[in-house]
Amino acid sequence: MRSTRDRSDRGAAAVEFALVVPVLLLLVLGILEFGRAFNAQVSLTAAARESVRVMAVENDVDAAVTVASDAAVSLNPSIDASHVEISPTVCAPGTNVTVTITYPFEFVTGTFGPEITLTGQGMMRCGG
Repeated sequence: MRSTRDRSDRGAAAVEFALVVPVLLLLVLGILEFGRAFNAQVSLTAAARESVRVMAVENDVDAAVTVASDAAVSLNPSIDASHVEISPTVCAPGTNVTVTITYPFEFVTGTFGPEITLTGQGMMRCGG
């Protein structure tokens, strides 16, 4: 025969579970979103590094933008010319060229806001 205490313990466990689940779910979603944002940031930085290398060696803006787009294939939507800023656009030997890529990162869940802007930057001396 079961006592009344067993039933009340089961009810208490259900209430505690109902109180803890939203916090755990928010924690898991936060880890997921942070991982995605970190991956996008690493991709942007690598794309900017590859792009600035092409700009410093070849002095070709179009090739640098193409390399930036090709280097960050994991980003969706992909990088286009509107995301890439190259300064200066003519790379004179001995000067520095900087490539900055800005990317609007959208959260999947929307729990942490609609989007944030991520930036990857690379700088290299012109002329190789």
